[in-house]
Amino acid sequence: TLLGCRKITKRDTFIEKDVFMNILMWWEDFDGKIPSPTILKPRPLWTGKQVFNLIIPRQINLIRYSAWHSESETGFITPGDTCVRIEKGEVLSGTLCKKTLGTSSGSLIHVIWEEVGPDAARKFLGHTQWLVNYWLLQQGFSIGIGDTIADAATMETINETISKAKAEVNQLIQLAHQKALEAEPGRTMMESFENRVNQVLNKARDDAGS
Repeated sequence: TLLGCRKITKRDTFIEKDVFMNILMWWEDFDGKIPSPTILKPRPLWTGKQVFNLIIPRQINLIRYSAWHSESETGFITPGDTCVRIEKGEVLSGTLCKKTLGTSSGSLIHVIWEEVGPDAARKFLGHTQWLVNYWLLQQGFSIGIGDTIADAATMETINETISKAKAEVNQLIQLAHQKALEAEPGRTMMESFENRVNQVLNKARDDAGS
């Protein structure tokens, strides 16, 4: 589904009428009102972002950057469409990915959970699975072994991230041995140590994975 979310929200993704009508069939809250197509002539076409407009709660406002966002790109409209901007439940720009949609704090699912509630988050996850997976089934994609092998620059970045995390964990171990590690509020010394190590390793995993 994450792959489908990335592909369906790309700037050049357009959906034909028959496919969009079938997508609406998978939306359990469909009230019979069909969103206006983005392109009318020579034939009606909808964008992939409009699919998410159907299922994001109207209370949601969010600005996040995709995992591949370059710091040199500024402004709401970036060349790589990396600025995810959602206003009143409508995706105005950006490409959704694991960083903007899923695991990290401040992601779309996290914001829906905090702002609207767990039921809304559950509903959003279910609709995302149904709608995006149906579109991906119609669209299709291919992948080869070569696509799973990281290039030299990426491997260097991953190795640097892992080495940095190892050094931070070793430093925490030294502090623990020297009894210089401070206990966090509400945690024992062992729990505090474990929590800090997990934070370092989780950050390394997220940075290396993105």
